[in-house]
Amino acid sequence: MSAAPERRTDASDRPASDTGLVAELEVERGGFRLDAAVSVGPDEVLAVLGPNGSGKSTLLGAIAGHVPLDRGEVRIGGRLLGGADVREVPLAARRIGLLGQQALLFPHLSALENVAFGPRAQGTGRRESRAEAAAWLDRVGLAGFERRRPAELSGGQQQRVALARTLAAKPAALLLDEPFAALDVEAAAGMRRLVREHRTALGIPMLLVTHDPLDALVLAGRAAILQAGRLVDEGPIARVLGHPRTPFIAALAGVDLVEGVALDEATVRASGGLVLRAAEPAGLVPGARASAVFAPGAVHVAPGAAPARGGDAEANHWSGTVASLEPTGGGVRIVAAEHPGVAVDVPTAAAVALDLEAGAALAFRIEAADVSLRPLD
Repeated sequence: MSAAPERRTDASDRPASDTGLVAELEVERGGFRLDAAVSVGPDEVLAVLGPNGSGKSTLLGAIAGHVPLDRGEVRIGGRLLGGADVREVPLAARRIGLLGQQALLFPHLSALENVAFGPRAQGTGRRESRAEAAAWLDRVGLAGFERRRPAELSGGQQQRVALARTLAAKPAALLLDEPFAALDVEAAAGMRRLVREHRTALGIPMLLVTHDPLDALVLAGRAAILQAGRLVDEGPIARVLGHPRTPFIAALAGVDLVEGVALDEATVRASGGLVLRAAEPAGLVPGARASAVFAPGAVHVAPGAAPARGGDAEANHWSGTVASLEPTGGGVRIVAAEHPGVAVDVPTAAAVALDLEAGAALAFRIEAADVSLRPLD
């Protein structure tokens, strides 16, 4: 008589804890490995930012159940949905809403029937499902569009229908995969407003994957930075984007990040000789590594070299020769040959007055109040 097959534990058999979304997972696909743990409260939005190929879509796919886990588990509201050693809850029973760049509406169905699809699939009657769908279309500003098919709607209107369809299905968690990326500025602003309006009322955990720091600033309370399959930083938006830990995060946040050694509690000297001082002590330890952050637009620029200040560079003053000039929104970005990691933005009128050209000598200055310092881990 052959041995009975080993019984795998069903997800519903596992004890549950009263939490929002908790995912501790490891996924290996080809030569890529994702090893990440995220936790999102029941009425919280966590923004996940990272470069292309960092594993953001893999993370969402693993939570949604599209990507199998090699190790770890996923729980929502204390309910174990799946893991490496359990029988996973089927996709249709997970109650996870996923909204991506494309609306992916059923082209042959009207807006009303698209939104009613979720309630109908969950066993709600036809009349009640349509009533719920009409109410959701009204909430997203599409009352009167019930009979239109996707081809008769703009891109922004299609995304509104997709959001209504997702929320009408009463998800236990909402995953947002760059849902505003394909929209124009006005439509994207409208979608952000809708998500922001509904996030508190829904009381469900939301995970927002985005390349745009504006999405994180408007919608999320915390941010997690994913690089090469690992979380390299996580915390409040103001700290993660306000004082980045890596050059990638600094570029994403649009600020200059300078690393060096602390001279005193409020001063940092970078390897290139740049000395930056903050207005208040930052708890730096002399001789220990520290970083300085400031906005490129906070730097004042004047023609000519900065005046010599004895043997040491004066804090928050430096000079350089123009190595490159790039257009920015409403101005010009300057990079000096002596400090290639520091970008300086000047308005168009100021750029014209400076008569900017490659090789021009410039003096730079920044106020101490515009400099943020932090010890490096």
